Amino acid sequence: MDQIKIGRFVASQRKERGLTQAQLAETLGVTDRAVSKWENGKSLPDYSVLPSLCDALGISVNELLCGEKIAMENNDKKQEQLLLDMTKELQQKNKTIWKNMWIIMLASMVGLFACLATAAFLIPEGPWQLVVIVASAVVFLIPCFYALKLEVSVGYYKCKHCGHQIVPTYAQALRAMHMGTTRYLKCPNCNKKSWCKKVVEKQD
Repeated sequence: MDQIKIGRFVASQRKERGLTQAQLAETLGVTDRAVSKWENGKSLPDYSVLPSLCDALGISVNELLCGEKIAMENNDKKQEQLLLDMTKELQQKNKTIWKNMWIIMLASMVGLFACLATAAFLIPEGPWQLVVIVASAVVFLIPCFYALKLEVSVGYYKCKHCGHQIVPTYAQALRAMHMGTTRYLKCPNCNKKSWCKKVVEKQD
C-alpha cells in the first residue's frame, strides 16, 4: 500500500466535505495530529478507525486503501490487487521480524560468551567473578524473552499429527520445551502433543 497516496486521498476527500483536520479528528475520536500524520503519509489509520473514517469521507474501505475512487466495473480487479499487495507487504514484514529475531539471539549469545570468557580469564576468583557471571546470564535472558515475542508474532507452528496451524500465546510458547524454533506444543485440533515446526511463510 502507498501511504503517501492514501494520505493525499484522505486529505482531498476531507476538503471536499469542507472538514478541517480538527473536525474530522473529533468525529473519529482521535487527535488532529493523528489525522495530519495520515494525510502526510507518515502512518496509516488503525483498522478500528477505518469504518468510521470511510463513513465520514463517503468512501469504501477498498477505495481508502487504494488511495483513489474506484468505478464499480473496476472494483473486483482493484480489490484483488489490493489483497495481493497486502499479502506481499505482510510477508515482507514477517521476514524482517524473523531476521531481527535471529540478529538479537546471535548478538546476545556472542555477548554472553564474551562476558563469560572475561569472567573466567580476566577476573580473579571471588564475589566479583560471580557477579559478572550472574549479570551476564540476566542480560542474556532479556533479549531472549524479546526474541521469543518476535518469534510468536509471525507465522505459526505446524502440528506434526494433523498439520493444524497452531498460534500459541506468548506464555504457552515460553513454557513449551524447544529445540531452536521447534516447540513441544499441544494441538487444539487433535489434542495431541508433538514437536511443532515453526512456519513463517504460508506453504503451498
